[in-house]
Amino acid sequence: MKPLIYNVTIKVSHAIQADWLRWMQEEHLNEVVATGCFTHARLLHLIEADDEEGMTYAAQYEAASQADYDRYIQVHADALRKKGYDRWGDGFIAFRTLMQVI
Repeated sequence: MKPLIYNVTIKVSHAIQADWLRWMQEEHLNEVVATGCFTHARLLHLIEADDEEGMTYAAQYEAASQADYDRYIQVHADALRKKGYDRWGDGFIAFRTLMQVI
């Protein structure tokens, strides 16, 4: 089976951007990978995005199988998402998609 990419596109307000970025790089990405559901993660900055209301990023996590992704969603996703919302409330919005590598 070809790997799956769990993509989370996030628009982050300028007011929290520096703190949020540090948290993503130092904590959150590592916590998600540490669940054992993903083999690795990366964070990207969308260059051709309208940054007037905030910066746009994409966090991508690679899962070896649908079962690994499903386990993440069922067991870990809510608690890990809550950490960001508890810290910054509506200072960011996220849109999630699942893709398969061709």
